[in-house]
Amino acid sequence: MAVISITRLRLRSWRFLPEFIFYSVRAKLQAEKAEGNRGVRVMREPGNIFWTATAWDSEDAVKKYMIASPHSQAMPRLLEWCDEAALVRWTRIQRSCPIGRKPIAACRPKDADRRSTVPPPTSSSSKSARRRNNRT
Repeated sequence: MAVISITRLRLRSWRFLPEFIFYSVRAKLQAEKAEGNRGVRVMREPGNIFWTATAWDSEDAVKKYMIASPHSQAMPRLLEWCDEAALVRWTRIQRSCPIGRKPIAACRPKDADRRSTVPPPTSSSSKSARRRNNRT
């Protein structure tokens, strides 16, 4: 089994970026070294939006990571830094850990739940594909 956790954060302003990056890098390094971690991915997209995807051996491993520093130091600051924050976590029966675009797609609101439009995460390869498709 694997526990998959996805977060999406939108910064209120670019003025919070230096402090946000400082804590984010430290939290990513912490996650990579944490017992029970299977993978970490951090993504950025336009509009001050940042995604994280992590995979863990168990809920206990996630909780130990969350309450340890530096992650625990960054969490209270999100109220000041962010005007949007979302978290989704689920247990995956398969031992494999898909960290990437597919888990992120799972936390997008369904049509019936949609209150605002959330664009998909972007990558350089998807931008190139869109450009090619727009030319035809």
